Amino acid sequence: SLALENLIRNSWKFTAKTERPRIEFRVVSHEEQRVFVIRDNGAGFDMKHAEKLFLPFKRLHAEKEFCGTGIGLPIVERVIKRHGGKIWAQGEPGKGATFYFTLGEKDE
Repeated sequence: SLALENLIRNSWKFTAKTERPRIEFRVVSHEEQRVFVIRDNGAGFDMKHAEKLFLPFKRLHAEKEFCGTGIGLPIVERVIKRHGGKIWAQGEPGKGATFYFTLGEKDE
């Protein structure tokens, strides 16, 4: 899917300068719902700016540090919402980022 590809590419990009990069993808169960998790140990981000992650063209890193258009995560959010899901993230500068998302309704 476009959303998953974008999230993995972001992890790849933001771990490029990490000495021992690690990207993890898993599925966990939370409140009877599947939650997809993509975690990396890359550049991360400051949680005080987390509300900007899914806004078009609002970059949290300088373009010369990490290339990009600032539109990838807004596209991811839109795709996930179209499939009845939601997305959120946690991060810490220099320690990586974790993106969580759901799709559709609760499991029956």
